[in-house]
Amino acid sequence: MIKGITTIRHVAGSKEFKALSKLFDAMGFERGTPWKTARGQGAPFKVPLGQIEFVEGLETLHADIWIEVTDLDSISGVLAKENVKGAEKIQATAWDSRFLVAEPAKGSKILFWQKNRPAEDAIEGDLNARGMRFGIIVSRWNSFITERLLQGALDALRRSGCSKEDITVVRVPGAFEIPSQARTLAESGKYDAIVTLGCLIRGETTHYEHISTEVTRGIGQSAQETGVPHTYGVLTCENLEQALDRAGLKAGNKGFEAATSAIEMVNLQRKTQNRAKTKAMSKKKKSKGR
Repeated sequence: MIKGITTIRHVAGSKEFKALSKLFDAMGFERGTPWKTARGQGAPFKVPLGQIEFVEGLETLHADIWIEVTDLDSISGVLAKENVKGAEKIQATAWDSRFLVAEPAKGSKILFWQKNRPAEDAIEGDLNARGMRFGIIVSRWNSFITERLLQGALDALRRSGCSKEDITVVRVPGAFEIPSQARTLAESGKYDAIVTLGCLIRGETTHYEHISTEVTRGIGQSAQETGVPHTYGVLTCENLEQALDRAGLKAGNKGFEAATSAIEMVNLQRKTQNRAKTKAMSKKKKSKGR
């Protein structure tokens, strides 16, 4: 089972090492655990989502690292502030995107790119959890599955910039108790989003149907009535093999996915609220000007 992929880049010396570390800090990357020996040192940086891609054909763009961003202009501004070579050269691609290639250290080229947005731009949430507070509710029933979901959720939050102090983990006996605790946390006003994690595996009776229906209904009702985003990381599986696959074996980790959805929903909620306030203020100013 693959846990992760790390791309290693060797730099020429301490000057380039410090320049790259400073730049990635400025762009909001989460720091991993640094290391130092008599032979050298390393500064790991984590990202919310990653992939490895193989390309064949006539693609002419080349760089050591490709980073997809949500706002290329803001990245260009950060690079320009740090006096990074190539910061101002935003160009169009042949695949409906924009990009720039920066060289923050000699021999290290990084390509930043962003998909073109439609003319009528939709509001989207970002995967930036810095300063957000999350409550995670995890059931102890089927803990050999739910603990994997929990680790996936924690990994997603930390990779997105959420500090350890802003994450509260609450364990409940089983999935049926999740909605009640979700409402309790949501109504406390201390959390921006609630992540629910559990595992239900079908048995020989109808117990599975009754529990899964009530859990789903209760979580949804809590989200609607409190106005606090809730995300659903409760597995409802036919057998143990399906549960293991969805807890990180073959079909991704649903805990990780639930946490990233929570981050996006908090960002989206804040953006829509801010846009509504801006429009209200604009209308108010117009009415006063008449």
